[in-house]
Parts: sequence; structure tokens; C-alpha cells
Amino acid sequence: MSELRHNWTKKEILEIYNKPLMELLYDAATVHRKRHDPNTVQVSTLLSIKTGGCSEDCGYCPQAARYHTDIEGNDLMGVEQVKAQALRAKSSGSSRVCMGAAWRNVKDGPEFDQVLEMVRTINKLDMEVCCTLGMITENQAKRLAEAGLYAYNHNLDTSEDYYKDVISTRAFKDRLDTIENVRKSNVTVCSGGIIGMGEKLEDRAGMLVALSSLNPQPESVPINALVAVEGTPMEDIEPISIWEMVRMVATTRIVMPETQVRLSAGRTEMSREGQAMCFFAGANSIFAGDKLLTTPNPDVNEDMEMFKLLGLNPQKPFTKISQPKTVESADSQYQSLGEKPKWSRPGHTIERNEEAKQKAKLVSED
Repeated sequence: MSELRHNWTKKEILEIYNKPLMELLYDAATVHRKRHDPNTVQVSTLLSIKTGGCSEDCGYCPQAARYHTDIEGNDLMGVEQVKAQALRAKSSGSSRVCMGAAWRNVKDGPEFDQVLEMVRTINKLDMEVCCTLGMITENQAKRLAEAGLYAYNHNLDTSEDYYKDVISTRAFKDRLDTIENVRKSNVTVCSGGIIGMGEKLEDRAGMLVALSSLNPQPESVPINALVAVEGTPMEDIEPISIWEMVRMVATTRIVMPETQVRLSAGRTEMSREGQAMCFFAGANSIFAGDKLLTTPNPDVNEDMEMFKLLGLNPQKPFTKISQPKTVESADSQYQSLGEKPKWSRPGHTIERNEEAKQKAKLVSED
């Protein structure tokens, strides 16, 4: 059961997911204990370094410019501002800072240069640095690696089949191409998805097939529960149950035994007992802090109290992979190429996304 495989089928994964719960938990916990320290959890802090105004139409996202939400946009943060936030995160027990920018894709220029300096600064604090900046080219990935980036996040979001019902402004293949570009550097991959967007169980299995088929598999897989935000196309979707989250975590642990499985968005809706079941089932990473980019998250003090109750310890930085070296910009082997890659725009129409867009127009006109 704990064998590392890249040829899982959807049928096999569904059989695991639908096992009697106690049997599923036992199997997942057995795999987890064979590959990981069950009492250690990696703690990351997610920081929105540029919020709102994104040109994409992701049906779940309040940062899309075309929808009307209460998100306050902000321009790219300064390096010293990010450093202060990183130091605060480190003092509260986080070993990793993940910086997110609401961009469709990275564009060479002053803003990307500023992000590279942020990466250098945080790596020098002896913290793991992760970025989620949208699609990136091979050269951009190598520039991030030189700066000291530890991980790059690029979620598949859902199955390839259901993807076209969530997003119309980019293709599933763009996600895979970006992950491939990251793999051409020495940066680790963080890639997962969201459950509770109206997908079928087959889509959850399909997403795990896609992730587990990657070779190597992602070092980190975030499992998010949809946080339905007013103004987005998915605002009326009911939250999933804790049992669905537990099953998804347990199945992910079995299918990708060496990966760190991260409890991500949606934890505010989970009781401590529910989260404890997820940890037992194989989750060994969380996002800490009161916000995940723009959505609520449990307070870090609450998390540390929960860790104490459960006997869990925060993982130290660079436990899995050694700390990258930082190359200063003046010594960089890779320079800006001024690239303008042709990332795809499939152009099909998603009815609920269009309805949310029209609703936002009416609100702005009022």
C-alpha cells in the first residue's frame, strides 16, 4: 500500500476513497507512519504580496478583476515590508513563507526583480521560501532558483475534465507546462487542488491521477476546501463535510506516500477533532496565520494550542531538502530575457462565470 507509484488509475483511487472509513484511516495512517514522523507538522505562512486585479476568470477566486467582491487590492509589497512579515511568521513557528501574487503569469521586469529580491531576503533568514505567481517560463524558474527559492506552488485545481467548468482563460496544459518548467530548476513543486467546487468524486480521483503521474511527484500537495466568497461564481455552493476532507487527505496520503499533504483553505470550518482526524490520516502540513491570501484562516495561537493538545511539533526548515544557496543579482548566471510567452486562452464560455461578471458590471454601474 505504501509503494511509490506513478500509474494509479481513477478506478483504483476511487476504490481507496470509498473504503469503509475506519479501514481507510487505518491504511492511510499506516502509510503515513512508514514514511513520515506522525508527530511533526510543517507550518507555512501564506502572504499576499500583490492582491486583486487578476485577469483570470477562476470561478472560485475573489481576486479576479471581473467579479465584484469585497477584496481590497494592493500593489506589489516592498522588500522590507515582506521581510518584517517573514520575521513575524518565523517567531510564531512557521518554517516557510509562501508569497502569492495575483498575476496570470510572471512578466520580466522591475516587479519580478523585486520578487527575486524578496526571495533572497527570506532565504537569508533561514526560512524556506515558496512563491505562487502564475505561469512561469524555464528561465524565470531558474532565476527564482538562483535567488534561493525552495518551492513553487502551481495548483492543478481539479481534474482535467472538470477544469473547463471552472476556468476559461487558461488551459490545464498550462499548469502542467509550468510545473515542468519548475522541474528544470532545482526548485521543489507544490501542487494540489480544491474540493467542493461542484465536481464529482471521479474528478477528485482524476486530479490525484494527474498529480501522482508526475515524476517526481510534487513534494507538497495542498488540499483546499472551497471557501465560497460572495460575488464569485461559486458563492452559493454549500461547504463540503469534514468526512469528505478526511477521505481526500487519506486517499492523497496513500496515493502519494512521500508527499507532504497540506491542510489549506477551509480550516476555519473544521473543528479541532476534524483536523486531528486529518493529521491522523496523513496531513503533515498546514498554513498558519489569520488569512490565506484573502480568505479567513485560524489564528496562529489557536494552531499552536491545538498542536500542544495533540502532541504535534512544528517541522524545522530544510528538514526534507537542504537549504538553497542565494546568488546575488550581480552574480546571476540567468538574466531577464524579456520573454512574452503565448500562454493559452481557450476562450470557451462558462455560464456561471459570465453571470457573475455581468452581475459585477451592474454593481459598478450603480
